[in-house]
Amino acid sequence: MSNRVIAVLPGDGIGEEVTAQAVRVIEKLNAAFDSSFACQHAPVGGTAYDLHGTPLPEETLSTAREADAILLGAVGGPKWESAPRELRPERALLGLRSEMSLFSNLRPAILFPELADASTLKPEVVSGLDIMIVRELTGGIYFGGPRGIEEVDGQRRGFNTMEYTESEIQRIAHSAFKAAMQRDKKLCSVDKANVLEVSELWREVVTKIGSEYPEVELSHMYVDNACMQLVRAPKQFDVILTTNMFGDILSDAASMLTGSIGMLPSASLDSNGKGMYEPVHGSAPDIAGQGIANPLASILSVAMLLRYTFNENELGDKVESAVKRVLANGVRTADIANEGETVASTSEMGQAVLDELS
Repeated sequence: MSNRVIAVLPGDGIGEEVTAQAVRVIEKLNAAFDSSFACQHAPVGGTAYDLHGTPLPEETLSTAREADAILLGAVGGPKWESAPRELRPERALLGLRSEMSLFSNLRPAILFPELADASTLKPEVVSGLDIMIVRELTGGIYFGGPRGIEEVDGQRRGFNTMEYTESEIQRIAHSAFKAAMQRDKKLCSVDKANVLEVSELWREVVTKIGSEYPEVELSHMYVDNACMQLVRAPKQFDVILTTNMFGDILSDAASMLTGSIGMLPSASLDSNGKGMYEPVHGSAPDIAGQGIANPLASILSVAMLLRYTFNENELGDKVESAVKRVLANGVRTADIANEGETVASTSEMGQAVLDELS
C-alpha cells in the first residue's frame, strides 16, 4: 500500500503539545497495523508568522493541498494580538477553509460515561449525550463582504455582512441530512428567521432539501432558544445544522456539557471527503509549555480522520476504544480530574492511549 499523506500543522501554544501525541498514535497505527500513513509537518498560525511573516505560508498551503488529510493543532495567542488584522494567526484557519473549500464542519459532543461528574450539569441531564453539530464553515458573516472599520461623521463604524447563497445552504444541508441518516434520523436546523432575512432563506432551502430525506425528522429552532435548550435538555438533539457564526457559538456551549472542551474533536470536509481535523479547543497560551494539556481531543480527531477521509472505520474504532479504556482505567489530565485524583501529564495520557492500542 502506498503512503497516505497527512499534513500535520501543529500551530501555536498547546497545539504543538497535543498534536505530538496524536502523531504518536498515527505512528503506532503504522507499526501495529501496517497503516502506511506518512506525516508531513508544516508551520501555521503565529509560529508561521514568526518564521515567514505570514500565518499561512504558501509552502504550508501547498503541503495541505497535496496531502490526503490535514491534522491541525491550534493557533493564536496574546503574542500576536498587535499584528495587522490580516496577518493574525486566526486568518490561517479562514484561509485554509476557504482555499480548500472545507465547508462542512462536523463537531460531535459526546459525554463519556466516566466523565459524567466532570460536566457542570447534573448527570441525569447529560448522561448518554451524543450530539453532532454540522456547521457551515466557509460562508456567513465570517466571510461576507463588505466588511471593515471606517470613519463616519467623526466616529468609527465597524460593519460585517452576513450572507448565504442558495447553493451554499443546499450543500451544507445535504451534508447534515446525510449525517442524520447515519444516526437517529433527527435534524434540528437552527437559525434566526424571525429577525434575519438570510435566515428566512436558510429555513426555506433547508425545508426544501428535507423533502429529499423523508426518513429524517426535521425541526427548526431559533438560535437563542437552541442555546437555552442545550443546557436545559440537551439529549433532545441528535444532529444540529446551523450557520458559521451560530455554529461557532453553539458548539462551544455543547462542548462544556461533556465536561471539558479538551475532549472534543472536529472535522472540516470538502465535497469529496478530504478534511482538516482538529480539536475544538484553542491554543490555551496560559497553560502552554507546562505539559498539562489534554491530548484526547487531538487523538479523537485522528479517529475522525480515519473514518471520514480514509474510510478506515475499524482503525477509527480502535482509537476510540483505546480512549474509552484509558478513561475507564481512571487516567485523567487536569481538566477532567476530580479533586484528589492523580493527574496525568500530556505525554502520560498519550502513552496510556498507546498502551491500549497495543
